[in-house]
Amino acid sequence: IIDIVFKGKIIMEISKKNNYREQLSKVWKLSIPAILTQIATIVMQYIDSAMVGRLGEDASASIGLVTTTTWLLSGLLTAASMGFAVQIAHSFGANDISSGRKILRHGLIFSLLFSIVIMIIGVVVTNSLPIWLGAEEKIWKDASIYFFVFCVTIPFQQLSSLTASSLQCGGNMVIPSVLNALMCLLDVVFNAIFIPKYQVLGAAIGTALAVIITSLIMFYLCCFKNEKLNLRIKDNTKYDGKIIKKAIKIGFPIAFDQIARSGAMIVTTRIIAPLGSVSIASNSFADTAESLCYMPAYGISSAATTLVGQEMGAGNNKKAKSYGNMSIIFGVSVMTIMTILMFIFCPFVFMVLTPVKDVRVLSAKVLRIGLLAEPLYGLSVIATGALRGAEDTLVPSILNLLSIWLIRISLCLLFVLHFDLGLVGVWMANAIELSIRGIILLIRHCTSKFYFKKIEKNT
Repeated sequence: IIDIVFKGKIIMEISKKNNYREQLSKVWKLSIPAILTQIATIVMQYIDSAMVGRLGEDASASIGLVTTTTWLLSGLLTAASMGFAVQIAHSFGANDISSGRKILRHGLIFSLLFSIVIMIIGVVVTNSLPIWLGAEEKIWKDASIYFFVFCVTIPFQQLSSLTASSLQCGGNMVIPSVLNALMCLLDVVFNAIFIPKYQVLGAAIGTALAVIITSLIMFYLCCFKNEKLNLRIKDNTKYDGKIIKKAIKIGFPIAFDQIARSGAMIVTTRIIAPLGSVSIASNSFADTAESLCYMPAYGISSAATTLVGQEMGAGNNKKAKSYGNMSIIFGVSVMTIMTILMFIFCPFVFMVLTPVKDVRVLSAKVLRIGLLAEPLYGLSVIATGALRGAEDTLVPSILNLLSIWLIRISLCLLFVLHFDLGLVGVWMANAIELSIRGIILLIRHCTSKFYFKKIEKNT
């Protein structure tokens, strides 16, 4: 009996190890294309920053000034997409393919209507935005022009976001990765054509054309060529209010989260703007360089949403949480490696991005402060992605809101206005807040009851 029990324990241990390996392999396979997608996006930002950086600090500052606002609008588009994409993951996990296509059709109509509203709002505030942000008058015109072109492409960005996230939640990470690489290539080509002639406007046009072309290809491959998601005339096309209600339930907290984050960034930009063009440009370049470190976390977060969502849809709740755990461990490991490399090589990165010495020195200084919190920041991003797959979106959003507004903004005002630390103070505040946010999101992931609830199916 003892021999049988002993052997049984060995078999169980081997089984557990094999299970962990299988899960890690799945996380790896889904994460790598998603990471490449995020890196492709960042490469495009690097290209824009490097090309515009050659035009001088004012040109860089004009784009950097409105960047946080573009992040806010992009975040709202992401929230609209995730409201439907998470439902698609649940449907595919339950092997209900027709329901997944039905959800996609609803998503195409309602998210695009939503994006048109966002576009109109953006266009209306275009001329006033640089003034509201407290920038110097000399960069108002270029900042407004860049933001206007961005707003015009918002419906195409929404289309790309929805179809890419739908493909990812359906388990296809390759097509979004390949198309984002294509978008980078197109951005280089169009920027090389338009920046020499139109400068900041040329950068906006180049990026806009790359986004439009890529979004249309993504839409075609998702809705007409993908085996699971391709739209069929014979499918049920009746309006289903349950899908919209559930999309709002999932997407609204995510939108709330994005507003909280990006709104805080806009306030931070308002604090930085009076410090001058060098600080604005340095902050923008440091953000761009930092994104190369944390964007892999967003890729792994997408994989976590997919894997957790599919297992929840299939009723494998324990396995869903296990995938969340594995994604966090894998993501923090990747983030740590990226952080060490960027800490060492960031001066060389800024040599590529800008010829202005003062901007390069300040960018490297503040980035190294921010990098101290990078692994915990990545943890918060991946934990949030895993929780989305389990439909736990409200509490993480509230935690993000409290962390950003109570800690980051308060410390920014204290370090900049009271201690007069300038941009260094802003990044010190960011590093402290990101570290705290990572810890509280990890606690939420470990204690969330959503991993043990039953997912309602769309009929």
